[in-house]
Amino acid sequence: MTDRVDEGFDHQVDFLIVGSGAGAMTAGIVAADAGARVLLIEKSPQYGGSSAMSGGGLWVPNNHLMEPAGLRDTPEAALAYMKGTVGAIVPEEKLRAYVENAPAMAKYLSEKTALRFHPIPDYADYYPDVPGAAEGGRCLEADAYHARELGNEEFLRMRETALQERIMNRVAMDIPEAQLLLCRAPGWRACLIRLMLGYAFDLPWRFRSKRDRRLAMGNALVGRLRRSLMDRDVPLWLETPARRLLLEGERVVGVEAEQGGRRLRIRAERGVLLAAGGFEASQALREKHLPHPTRAEWTCANPYNEGDAIEMGRELGAALDLMDDAWWGPTVVVPGEDRARMLVIEKSLPGGILINRAGRRFVKETAAYIDVVNVMYEQDPDSVPNLPAYLIFDASYRRKYPCGPLLPGSQQPDWAAPRRLRRGFLRKAKTLEALASRLGVDPQGLRETVTRFNEQAPGGVDLDFHRGETAFDRFYGDPTVEPNPCMAPIDAAPFYGMEVFPGELGTKGGLRTDAQARVLREDGSPIEGLYATGNCSASVMGRTYPGPGSTLGPTTTFGYIAARHALGVAAF
Repeated sequence: MTDRVDEGFDHQVDFLIVGSGAGAMTAGIVAADAGARVLLIEKSPQYGGSSAMSGGGLWVPNNHLMEPAGLRDTPEAALAYMKGTVGAIVPEEKLRAYVENAPAMAKYLSEKTALRFHPIPDYADYYPDVPGAAEGGRCLEADAYHARELGNEEFLRMRETALQERIMNRVAMDIPEAQLLLCRAPGWRACLIRLMLGYAFDLPWRFRSKRDRRLAMGNALVGRLRRSLMDRDVPLWLETPARRLLLEGERVVGVEAEQGGRRLRIRAERGVLLAAGGFEASQALREKHLPHPTRAEWTCANPYNEGDAIEMGRELGAALDLMDDAWWGPTVVVPGEDRARMLVIEKSLPGGILINRAGRRFVKETAAYIDVVNVMYEQDPDSVPNLPAYLIFDASYRRKYPCGPLLPGSQQPDWAAPRRLRRGFLRKAKTLEALASRLGVDPQGLRETVTRFNEQAPGGVDLDFHRGETAFDRFYGDPTVEPNPCMAPIDAAPFYGMEVFPGELGTKGGLRTDAQARVLREDGSPIEGLYATGNCSASVMGRTYPGPGSTLGPTTTFGYIAARHALGVAAF
């Protein structure tokens, strides 16, 4: 139940933020710069949430770094693209708010904080056929950052990036470096040597921790934002979960939290921002809202995201939207690891395909990861299920490319892989028929599928799913493979397969908000004093994923909007 305020408070601020990811930190910086007393509270022992674990890109159309890089964009093109991808499920007013404020947010952070961005010129929007799509530049990534700027103790309080974003589970890499290394494009060896030597010679730190102090991807973003909060003396309390929202009349005026085993009442004069992630770690909420089957172990997200903020808002009568949807992506569950790994790159590399239990391809493997899982769930009752799916590849693929937890076979032969991976996770056989038997799929279907794919691969034309035809498809292809960097025959024994599940980066349904990030009731009226951003709010991207950074772009943008609205700041 939600309390009415009838007694004193333990702490008082102007703006209270629940959560410590990129959206929460952006809002905290903006509010502090407006002269507010700000506090961030975080449930877990580490800050950064799923933002710190992520690839760290922000989708910011028409951003200030595009023109200097020779890339053109306009607000009109961006809005047309969002309307064409998102559709009418999200009010146009909110789409406009995003298109107008995202560039302002990125420029503000670049000029006023420790955050420095670079655009990725060849990272294309995911739907190039939609009017207004761009072939690159809309994705901004934070420049790499060294943990000495935070201080070692503060660095260790930051949540680590996901395992799949580190070389040998240790060494950090940014998005262009990951593309270069995983596709083994020209220059990859020099890049790898540079990164490995930088890691090895970070002495005496190497004797204290395995963590790489060169921060990249989500850690670079969160590290720079955390430094900016520290520069403003904005406190961030860890292990302080919010338990309920506090009201005066119909206005939210604070939060009851828990800290050190005692309840703590925090008053927020100007507003409360919920930025505490989705509900992907709650099996009960997954079963209640998401398509079935669904398992918490299929997610890549923060294990502390259990839907707390969504439930607190719901108790006040907040409307919920998109609760059956997520930032889907195909994942593999690796024995001995507590988070699933998403197949972002592996599914697009030449020499591999995704199949169902009938041994048939059922999706364009190079499609946006959200679309791959949507097809996995779009099951005709009379046909063979696509759940789970299977990634199939041959010895050439295994030798050249990393896959899930496995390094390329040229660096980590099968015999050198940990036993936990060789027993049950990675299936291997001398023939396709034997592999099919080990996986439990139809051997004739697999043989026919591979035969057809092999006939098409030398010409580089996928007649069935049009794989490798767009700039986005090719971004994670192998540029040394011609004529199609995403297609090569699957013909070199032995053959390999692994189970693939409908996982996600996080859920995307939550509290309904307006263009000012205010939480809304079912009748459309705002709950005064209450704002939400990130995955505890229903996504401005609706049921789609327009481009790289479509989670972090919105959470930072609406965090920026929420703080300005709560503090009454028109512009800086």
